[in-house]
Amino acid sequence: MSKPQIHLNRRRFLKAAAQAGAVLALPQVIPGTALGKSGSVAPSERIVLGGIGIGSRGGYDLGCFLHEPDVQFVAVCDVKANRRKAVKEMADTKYGNQDCATYLDMRELLARSDIDAVLIATGPNWHATASILAAKAGKDVYCEKPCTKNIAQSLLLAETFRRTGRVFQAGTQRRSLPNFAYAIELARTGKLGKLHTLYAHPMGLKTISSGWLPPEPEPPKEEVDWDMYLGPAAWRPFNRRLLDGFNFEKGGGMVGAFGGGGCLEWGSHCVDLCQWANNADDTAPVEYEPTGNQLHARYANGVKLILRNDGWLPLGSCPVRFEGETGWVETGDDAEIVASSPALLARRGAKIPGYPADFHIRNFLDCVKTRAQTRANADVACHAHIACHAANISLFLGRKVNYDPKKNEFPGDEEANRLRSEALREPWRL
Repeated sequence: MSKPQIHLNRRRFLKAAAQAGAVLALPQVIPGTALGKSGSVAPSERIVLGGIGIGSRGGYDLGCFLHEPDVQFVAVCDVKANRRKAVKEMADTKYGNQDCATYLDMRELLARSDIDAVLIATGPNWHATASILAAKAGKDVYCEKPCTKNIAQSLLLAETFRRTGRVFQAGTQRRSLPNFAYAIELARTGKLGKLHTLYAHPMGLKTISSGWLPPEPEPPKEEVDWDMYLGPAAWRPFNRRLLDGFNFEKGGGMVGAFGGGGCLEWGSHCVDLCQWANNADDTAPVEYEPTGNQLHARYANGVKLILRNDGWLPLGSCPVRFEGETGWVETGDDAEIVASSPALLARRGAKIPGYPADFHIRNFLDCVKTRAQTRANADVACHAHIACHAANISLFLGRKVNYDPKKNEFPGDEEANRLRSEALREPWRL
């Protein structure tokens, strides 16, 4: 049963989240499971996890977390009643109890002092805001992609996790897969010669707003909290197609939209891998220009980044290709690697197709314990997302734009600079 809703404003929420928990008395008899015997993990070594916005993708992620013996999932928050119920049943079945708590307001979940980390798999509209609130509440975060809606959010996300010292992992799980890591190693270590061109598959090169659809009767708040679903986005009347992913079908992805779209949805994976290959995790391209059915970008070091939807080898979804002066390599989600010379593939590792998230989630959990930086930490995610946002802005304006990744602005371009951020609804303005 859902706990009664507590109305917390942001100030009260942050105050409550900072308060210490109650002191617990030690039992006189300590069971063996508490000491980690019989293959179990001692409570002191467990990571207590909560989930925010757990739908189809989030359900897959949660399944990966539940496979890890040092995770204890205790609470779910979702604006949809059917999802809250489904996730609770999933967790309770796993643990053989009825202990998984359900919430409609994420601030209630984040105020719990016993929760160490949260899985955030809402729609992209909520990703950055929820992640920042979680960090301020002292939680580590695994957040699905796209992690931000615009350049301003990307910068704020990175700054918040640096300042709070919390652990962040973007759900760009291909950073933890052997075939992508091997191809990137070839590019980074000079095995392809001097790198000159990177190719990424954006799965769409158009940008539109999700806009307004005809108003429909709004369901009861207990069934779907439409106002909470909108969250920081501009208000619009309820329409079930917006609730169930209309934006993704249309490929939207600019100011006012719910989803990533454009270069952002798949680009947050593919462009991210190109950033890594170019040793550019701390920067972004400086030029972006739509060219036919492609988007061409250029880094300050002269390396080109080309976003294209066709011209790929049949290697599965999310393909990337890296070209240097003496060789090239291409790979995708079927885990095959093709290169200009068989010698380049002599040391390739295991073939693991299907882009599983298990390795990425394990990297996150290990970093929660060690406090090390994850493979897709907030700074890495910030710059990869900025590259995608800047590409979207170029597409939206239909022209070339120049970007200064040190000042984080489009020099002398007022029209492009206005698209770096958007107004957020109260009380979600950060």
